[in-house]
Amino acid sequence: MPEQLLLTEILNKHFAGPVDSLLAAVHVTPVYAQAPITNAFAMELLVFVVLLAFFTAVRLSLSVEKPGAVQHLAEMTNEFVSDQAEPIIGHGYERFIAYLSVTFIFILLSNLLGLIPGLESPTASPVVPLGLALVTFVYYHIHGIRSNKAAYIKQFLGPVWWLAWLLLPIEIISHCARVLSLTVRLYANMYAGDLLTLVFFSLVPVGLPLVFLGLHVFVSLVQAYVFMLLATIYLSLAVAHDH
Repeated sequence: MPEQLLLTEILNKHFAGPVDSLLAAVHVTPVYAQAPITNAFAMELLVFVVLLAFFTAVRLSLSVEKPGAVQHLAEMTNEFVSDQAEPIIGHGYERFIAYLSVTFIFILLSNLLGLIPGLESPTASPVVPLGLALVTFVYYHIHGIRSNKAAYIKQFLGPVWWLAWLLLPIEIISHCARVLSLTVRLYANMYAGDLLTLVFFSLVPVGLPLVFLGLHVFVSLVQAYVFMLLATIYLSLAVAHDH
């Protein structure tokens, strides 16, 4: 059985049975029936709870006259994402801000969890970046079809009908490569960052590792931003009306 974090042990102790039953209902058999909840899932759940608490606090403390620190932070995040999305997507960018903002914050918090003793970055597990990439993949295709209807599907076939047999698989491979790119970029950087920090803390307990902690924070910010930016670009290509 793989090593479990404290939170993972607690969740498996109290919820292993229901989770096993749920997985059995969809014909999935966990590798370890007594511990179906992985560290990555436990960390994702923790991030979800933190985000839920954050957005609840924002909602309850909204004020025009005296905005609090939580509201200022939410407004700064919204403004930052909006500043990135507006020039890339253009008209109608506002409807995508919620998804892009949540994606950015979720990935950033997930990346930074690795800095807290007893926790780890869920994005350092390949299934988490893959899940985020697949959700983004489905999300921009849905909005592409919603914005352009049949023209969105037609653009996969190319401008010349007799080359459709060649262009269709090329387009499909190209879009699937986006999933691979989003997954590998986020996973590889966070896995390497966590491993590097752990190695240097093992060799030199104080001093030098602080530099790598700072580097980990920087990489976490950059990777969250890059993922959000690429998602924005894919959305802009999908909803553009020049197909």
